[in-house]
Amino acid sequence: MIIRLFTSREADMPISPPVARTHMLIRKPAAEVYRAFVDPLQTCRFWFTRGSGELRQGATVTWHWDMYGASATVDVIALEPDRRILVHWPTPVEWTFSPRGDGATFVTITAGGFDGSDNERVAQAIDAMGGFTLALAGCKAWLEHGIELSLVADHDPGQHVPRDG
Repeated sequence: MIIRLFTSREADMPISPPVARTHMLIRKPAAEVYRAFVDPLQTCRFWFTRGSGELRQGATVTWHWDMYGASATVDVIALEPDRRILVHWPTPVEWTFSPRGDGATFVTITAGGFDGSDNERVAQAIDAMGGFTLALAGCKAWLEHGIELSLVADHDPGQHVPRDG
């Protein structure tokens, strides 16, 4: 975990410490990796169970993790196709997509601006880093190999809520 004050490019939304940051090389072109995070029909294959719509500049969407009975409202602050996503959820979160050669992308996810006491903020940053690492690993498996690993669902199965039906 890197802790420093960081201001996002072009959207003046500071990401304040402590900062959670994770990254992963995904062996697919930036356009394909970016699309996997913008399109909920793809994102649900490796992260949340459903989303209310595609990420669009200025939009508000809802992401659902049905197995946990959880959802989150996400405000889309900035989109730079194939390069960057910036949302507020409930703190600033930024994805950057850096091409590496013809067929690979280095994805970095940074989150910060956590609330609470120093200990609570650090705990939230560590939890965010873990969750985003699972999302990146799941995305890599999905895009590179077509495998749905169910990493988020399997992370804490004791917290699953009963399904109706």
